[in-house]
Amino acid sequence: MNLFDKLFGSASNKSGKVAKERLQFVLVQDRIKLPPATLAQMRDEIITVISKYVDIDHDGIDISVTNVARQSRLVANIPILRSKHSV
Repeated sequence: MNLFDKLFGSASNKSGKVAKERLQFVLVQDRIKLPPATLAQMRDEIITVISKYVDIDHDGIDISVTNVARQSRLVANIPILRSKHSV
């Protein structure tokens, strides 16, 4: 392993990690019996509701379904830019 790989990780490790995450996502989707179109609709509705109250960074949104301790979880990471309502 060369210095570049030690500092930044090898490309094959990164692509393997991405492939593993995608496979886990597909398996969780299959387990909870939600088609991809339904998950996409849920994502859009969540973003719409949150956008009523705060400005969000649409490019930084990450909504996924994960499996933790034999539980399926919907995880939303939505960067908030500022509130739309002053208190």
